[in-house]
Amino acid sequence: MTTPTNDDQPRPLSRREMREAAAQQNSPATAETAQPTPTEAAPAAAAVVPPAADTVVPPADGTVVPPAEVDVDLAREAAELFPRRSDVASFAMRTGSVPTNANDDVTPEQTLTDIFDDAHAVRPKKKRAGCIVALVVVLAILGGLTAGGVWVWNTYGEKIQEFLGTGESKDYEAGLAEGEVMFTIHPGDGGLQISYALFEAGVTKSDEIFYDWLRENPPTPTFYPGTYQLQEKMTAAAAAAVLGDVNNKVSNAVLLREGETLQTILPTISESLQIPIEDLEAAAADPAAYGIPAASLEGWLFPATYDFNESATATDVIATMVNRTIESLDQAGVPVDDRQRILTVAAIIQREAGAGDMGKVAQVIYNRLGPDNVETYGLLQMDSTVAYGVGKLHDGVVATTDEDRANDNPYNTYLHPGLPAGPIANAGDEAIDAAMHPEPGPWFYFVTVNLDTGETIFSETYAQQLEAEKLWHQWCEDHPDSGCYSS
Repeated sequence: MTTPTNDDQPRPLSRREMREAAAQQNSPATAETAQPTPTEAAPAAAAVVPPAADTVVPPADGTVVPPAEVDVDLAREAAELFPRRSDVASFAMRTGSVPTNANDDVTPEQTLTDIFDDAHAVRPKKKRAGCIVALVVVLAILGGLTAGGVWVWNTYGEKIQEFLGTGESKDYEAGLAEGEVMFTIHPGDGGLQISYALFEAGVTKSDEIFYDWLRENPPTPTFYPGTYQLQEKMTAAAAAAVLGDVNNKVSNAVLLREGETLQTILPTISESLQIPIEDLEAAAADPAAYGIPAASLEGWLFPATYDFNESATATDVIATMVNRTIESLDQAGVPVDDRQRILTVAAIIQREAGAGDMGKVAQVIYNRLGPDNVETYGLLQMDSTVAYGVGKLHDGVVATTDEDRANDNPYNTYLHPGLPAGPIANAGDEAIDAAMHPEPGPWFYFVTVNLDTGETIFSETYAQQLEAEKLWHQWCEDHPDSGCYSS
């Protein structure tokens, strides 16, 4: 390597010139014509490589070359490449010479240029080995990063996508809304309860998107109890705009859900239509007034959304709901004299079965009611009827206790064979149709082994049922807050 010099300063020798000068110095002719002075001579055990700065070494063409300075940068690079020869390089940088006894693998004839060139000759081998080591290290790091990345993505992938805005949106896009949904806000409902209810009604795309929207767009509006007309596949913002304005409330609409009883239905009607509860209880007290030959209207108020005139009375409301039940019974082909029995079966199906399993549950009921039943001998053994008989049907608990099953009442199907005294709840079209058209099968038992998915196992024998119940109990242990057992 060279640096700019003044004209009156000697020019440093190139590597080629240094090698030629060394060769010339070691030749016999040169030895005779260029003898070093005592001050110029190297130590006894050292060869002068390259010549001292004040020694003029004639090149091969006979011209005189000015004294040269040692290539310090070249010596430094050699020291870095050959740590074992650091003493050689250090001495050379200080004096311009290489002691021949410093290292056994350095010969007197080797100049710094020779050493440097040797280093470049062997460097590819060292580089190749270094590349292999580096590759192994990189692969190990990448392997660890990959394994860790998989765990991180599986654990936090959804949150990461949500943060980056690359995941699937939890909200519907604007312009997809369709149909009509009558949505009821009950007294005491907050943003979170409304958010879950909107999702269940098919209004929003996810169960928390409405609540998240409220938090991100303060202030939260005041939600007034009542029924509002919404649509399916609405954005959270659109739903909030409707529900947050009391003027959008449909003052004379009411929504009844499947599996409800008079205990919950009458208060719902009262809250939605602003009809005194006492008037509704009085209107429902006499089933005969509506042509129903039963002791109670339990099961006869059909689950649906109703819109009444402002002048509607309690009797008008009850009559409309009873007539809607009769309409459903007629559509399913139920004989007039068999309406009460079918509603009783349908009510059990509604409370016991999930979507898709109603036909099978209906068949279990009829198999147990059969005269040749030697599995349960006519006992339905349905927890839903037991819970109704002891007033726990709406407690949010699936199973019953030994005490509940020992309670002697006309709805206890563990104690009394056959159907209970009457319907235990209202039933929708699907349950009524299943009661009329059960799915053929040999089952006497069933148990829902996953309350989240509704997975249900149907069995022919009690031994099979016990095995299925083990799965049920295990799921309940894994999900202690899912309402399996009463506390």
